[in-house]
Amino acid sequence: MKTIQDINFKDKKALIRVDFNVPLNKELVVTDLTRIEAAKPTIEKILNDGGSCVLLSHLGRPKNKELEFSLQHIVEAVSKVLGVQVLFASDCVGEIAETAVANLKPKQVLLLENVRYHMQETAGDRDFAKKLSKLGDIYVNDAFGSAHRAHASTAIITENFPKDKCFGALLASEIHSLEKVLGDSQKPVTAVIGGAKVSSKITVIENILDKIEHLIIGGGMAFTFIKAQGGNIGNSLVEDDKQTLALQILKRAKEKGVEVHLPVDVIAADQFSEKANTQISPITEIPEGWMGLDSGPQSNSNFENVILQSKTILWNGPVGVFEMELFSKGTISLANAIANATRQGAFSLVGGGDSVAAVKQFNLSKKVSYVSTGGGAMLEMLEGKTLPGIQAILD
Repeated sequence: MKTIQDINFKDKKALIRVDFNVPLNKELVVTDLTRIEAAKPTIEKILNDGGSCVLLSHLGRPKNKELEFSLQHIVEAVSKVLGVQVLFASDCVGEIAETAVANLKPKQVLLLENVRYHMQETAGDRDFAKKLSKLGDIYVNDAFGSAHRAHASTAIITENFPKDKCFGALLASEIHSLEKVLGDSQKPVTAVIGGAKVSSKITVIENILDKIEHLIIGGGMAFTFIKAQGGNIGNSLVEDDKQTLALQILKRAKEKGVEVHLPVDVIAADQFSEKANTQISPITEIPEGWMGLDSGPQSNSNFENVILQSKTILWNGPVGVFEMELFSKGTISLANAIANATRQGAFSLVGGGDSVAAVKQFNLSKKVSYVSTGGGAMLEMLEGKTLPGIQAILD
């Protein structure tokens, strides 16, 4: 696997696909620097070698070059994170971009305008990819969050860099961390799969059953499993058409010797609100008109015991509506258990938008082994799929 560490970038212009699809507030100011900070090691390595960096990224899903999706809004934030003044080109192809690149000096950084301002990007257009390829001597893919897309700047572009292409530090570490869970893992391995729906995680669960000893199922998706087994779940979230599937998953897990841990109790509420009345209820006996919105104290204790005995932990999806303080205790308990297991030597990988948001909200990002930057890309790797952006570098 060729990475930036295998190349000396002195006097080279590195065309780097980064993932700067960052959140902006109403004033179009960046509110979360995580993805920019994640790209810093790659950019710094190239600058320290004496090379220059040409940054390619998308922002949002523009339809008609709307100003709100312009990367000019993030120049200040990128400059601040990198500690160098970042230059900006108002297009990513053509004369504007080519002139800006031609004038780029060693140790300078140039950010190009949103690649999705051109519809050829998402179409994976080869001519567009060729135009992009003129903007660098070496292509570096460091955008894990977009690695599952066969877009012009993430996959097709590599055809123009048959030998001069490599993984950035972030993308290499994402691949390495997922391999530590899926391949080279210390046992026992525990997967914590939460979130709202079974349907969005079914392929992940099926793919990892051969690789784990314990499966903790939490969040809204747990109710489909409970109802399928005859439990009363009141007004809790459920996918009625997935009950048979839930029973098949439990059967398959048993056949493979995987112990499944479902919540045994919940914090039930009479409405989906911070102002709701709440009660602790067995998960199989939630009263009509009430809904489970967080895992209960006994469930939290059970989950903690499993996690503390684990050597490898994968966490994807919260176990409650943690955005509301009233229903955050389960997810906080789970996050703390994973942090404690990590401190005792376990390898922990946290991925998926809501799980990442939770560890950040509870200030635990630095207390787990690795926090993934790619939601959809991570899910597809966990499903066993080949990611176009990764395969294009390996080919």
